[in-house]
Amino acid sequence: MVIYGVGLLAGCMLVGLVTGDVLGTLLGIDANLGGVGIAMLLLILVTGILKQRGHLPESTEQGITFWNAMYIPIVVAMAASQNVAAAFSGGLVALLAGALAMALGLLLVPVLTGHRREPLPSGDASTTSPAPGRTH
Repeated sequence: MVIYGVGLLAGCMLVGLVTGDVLGTLLGIDANLGGVGIAMLLLILVTGILKQRGHLPESTEQGITFWNAMYIPIVVAMAASQNVAAAFSGGLVALLAGALAMALGLLLVPVLTGHRREPLPSGDASTTSPAPGRTH
């Protein structure tokens, strides 16, 4: 049923938010530390395991798909509620941490997606194939 997909998403969100709050408390930060990201990773992990074992019916996936479409607006709204000024007042360390996270994320895209760069063909123009629709 569709409601099971929504329930699975809600459960992952609850676990992620609690984990983010606990991490924030352990590090002495009065904020949720990555709860939404933890929730999304948990949802990916759980749905992958359920699909692999054949325990995730199509109707349940529809409930998850519905909220996938809602994910970006929800994240934008949550990000807007964060105190960005406090992050900038944190100084250079906060800026470096953000830049490092972004750079590592960009570098990991090919690794996580499995795409590899194909080498460029070597040789002169006579050995390369012509563009589609063109002849020599």
